[in-house]
Amino acid sequence: MERSTIVRVHEGLHARPATRFVKLAKAFESDVELVKDGKAVSAKSSVKLMLLAVKENQEVTVRANGADAIEAIEALIGYLENPKAGLDDEETHAPDHGKEAAPAPAPRSAPALSDEASSGLRGVAASEGVAIGPAFVHLPPDIAGQGRMLQADEIAGEIDRFHAAVAAVQARMDRALAQDSLSAGDRGIVAALRDIAADDSLTGEAEKAIRGGNDAVSATITAASTIAADFSAVDDHYLNARADDVHAVGRQISLVLLGQDDASLENIPQGAILIADDIGAWDLARAPLKRIGGVVCGHGGATSHIAIIARSHGIPAVLGLGDRIHLLRKAQEVALDGNSGQVIIDPDAATRADFAGRVEAAAKERAGLAAFKTVTPKLADGKVIEVAANIGSLEEIEAAQEAGAMGVGLFRTELLFMRHMHLPSEDMQAETYAALAKAFAPYPVIVRTLDIGGDKPIAGIEFPDEENPFLGWRGIRMCLDRPDIFKRQLRALLRAAVHGNIKVMLPMVSDLGEVRQTRVLVDECAAELKAEGVPHATFDLGVMIETPAAVLIAPALAKEVAFFSIGTNDLTQYIMAADRLNPTVAKLNDVTNPAVMSAIELTAKAGVAAGIMVGMCGEAAGRPDLIPAFLEMGLTELSMSPASIQRAKKTITAMAAGE
Repeated sequence: MERSTIVRVHEGLHARPATRFVKLAKAFESDVELVKDGKAVSAKSSVKLMLLAVKENQEVTVRANGADAIEAIEALIGYLENPKAGLDDEETHAPDHGKEAAPAPAPRSAPALSDEASSGLRGVAASEGVAIGPAFVHLPPDIAGQGRMLQADEIAGEIDRFHAAVAAVQARMDRALAQDSLSAGDRGIVAALRDIAADDSLTGEAEKAIRGGNDAVSATITAASTIAADFSAVDDHYLNARADDVHAVGRQISLVLLGQDDASLENIPQGAILIADDIGAWDLARAPLKRIGGVVCGHGGATSHIAIIARSHGIPAVLGLGDRIHLLRKAQEVALDGNSGQVIIDPDAATRADFAGRVEAAAKERAGLAAFKTVTPKLADGKVIEVAANIGSLEEIEAAQEAGAMGVGLFRTELLFMRHMHLPSEDMQAETYAALAKAFAPYPVIVRTLDIGGDKPIAGIEFPDEENPFLGWRGIRMCLDRPDIFKRQLRALLRAAVHGNIKVMLPMVSDLGEVRQTRVLVDECAAELKAEGVPHATFDLGVMIETPAAVLIAPALAKEVAFFSIGTNDLTQYIMAADRLNPTVAKLNDVTNPAVMSAIELTAKAGVAAGIMVGMCGEAAGRPDLIPAFLEMGLTELSMSPASIQRAKKTITAMAAGE
């Protein structure tokens, strides 16, 4: 069987989307292939899939042969047509509008050394910020094979030794993935590296070299170099960056074969600038990142995993210096500017003072905002404004707490469903929601019920082909049609409500009947739990205002629910009849358009008149220029990405002082 489609995955099948696509493919028994431009590769090989260089908006065909071919094709096509599949929802705090955060700076070509004599070296500006500190040079020696040909009777044993080394590297990465200390973003990167280590392309190439008489270390180095060269040859920055990942994995396997440990980063001093030729994402993800002041690297670019890790942890980084990295071998102190790509070795007094001043100014700005972490923002009349976080996984709790979130205004439960190959059980859901409630108690946690559709498919639910999935079988519509799935989630939420202030929000509501039908199901679930003797508690039921219909019936809805939360991302696209994922109509997707602002005001007016809480969970909630207008309309809760929380609190405090 086969079926063609246009790929909607954000940025195409680069490392992590490819890893998830392969994981999904491996969940089926059928043989599965992906075809592009007449070339077919196994959909169960991350390396082969990435080398196919599938980009967003390209046409591909999924082929499957086996007992579950139909299910495989449906699931894989659903993934390929999902614009959010390319976003790192488990790894970043990306806004909920189908696009990644601002793109990384474009790689800058480094000028010749003679041009840099006075201004320092210049490389790729990969992670913004400035830093100055002692140099920590991490330039471990290259690994070389034994350089001897194997005897025929040695080959089988050498192959076994190679596979044992691969297994050891995988086990090491599995242990890292099991650690709670690993951030969600770093977890995704380590998972991608683990897939490369296990991929048939790498292991098959190395095994072939061993059968040809090469020792396992030489074979590993050769195999990694061959595959890395393939990635480097592809006309795609994301895939070029994977060459570094392959080399890093090859190095780890080789070290195990040699019985050696790589040079450790454990002893890096506080505030030091890490100098490396090719620091693997695996090593950086495990390093004491809070002690690293900056990173300067010979390899890597703005789309490499090194850059992604540095940006996610706020570490300034300049990459891509090439052989000039060795000019820093004897450096005592290094200054770097992650905004321009500038690196200065042993800066003079004037340069040191300049960088120290810039670092201090940046720290003051952060500190100034950090002062608002524990602030409870109030208006001049004493009314408290709750500033909460939008999150999608338990891994994001720490970032929200560190920012000073007053609870959660939007917990996207679909991410819990999308990250598993099967529908999560009631127990798994109950544990997740309970952990969330406990983490933020006594603050409220608003959990959005399953909000999926043709644009956000999950394994275990068959979605129909739809011309416009944003207007189709999604959100509350799908849930009410599938009470077997919906009731499992409602039961889990009732159980979790025992542990904290759980509130439940229904997405895509456009009719009063949807709220009433949900209440019937909630009552059924509560009765079942009571009969079973399972502890549970009631929760407030609210709706997400994101359809024009919900705005127009807001006065009637307000009599049925305990709160409103305005989802400005979808509300804007529906009010303006402009697909938020379509760049040609991007200018219409403007929340400040009078039509959208009027819809927000109508909703707020209805909620205030009914005496219910009116909040906002779209990214507009974090905009300092709009917050005063929203509060004047009557909103008392604003939920946003954790990174925006302290600035929002500052804005509200300043507004109250001005009043």
